[in-house]
Amino acid sequence: MPFDIVLIEPEIPNNTGNIGRLCLAVGAKLHLVKPFGFELTDKRLKRAGLDYWPHLDVQIYESQEEFFEINQGRKMFFLSSHGKQEFWDIPFEEDAMLIFGKESVGLDKDLLKRNSDLSFRIPLASEKVRSMNLANAVAVVAFEGARQLRS
Repeated sequence: MPFDIVLIEPEIPNNTGNIGRLCLAVGAKLHLVKPFGFELTDKRLKRAGLDYWPHLDVQIYESQEEFFEINQGRKMFFLSSHGKQEFWDIPFEEDAMLIFGKESVGLDKDLLKRNSDLSFRIPLASEKVRSMNLANAVAVVAFEGARQLRS
């Protein structure tokens, strides 16, 4: 797999379903970190993922602590509207993890501070827009990663 997508505490089932489908399309594993703002049996999650969900490689963690403990030593890149660099400057590599926060507040400020040199943003042309929809943001970054790894 080219890279993994990590959703920390996702809140909207439709976004998670769409991101699951996207992961399958680009060959990425999906990591979901609890607590969720929905149940995995939610019809909206399944509808957004359609019949692709059973084919998805997905791993679920009970907490951020569990996620970071299990994946220590792995290359991680943190995506946030507060990132210090643009996402196209991510040095994509096989098995790297692209980490996204929950829809309402993004990634924890302390986590971003500890990883400021590994934090990236999607630049926005208008100051009227605070951030992009999570599923759209993951799509933009994932396809840039796929493009870079194929070149």
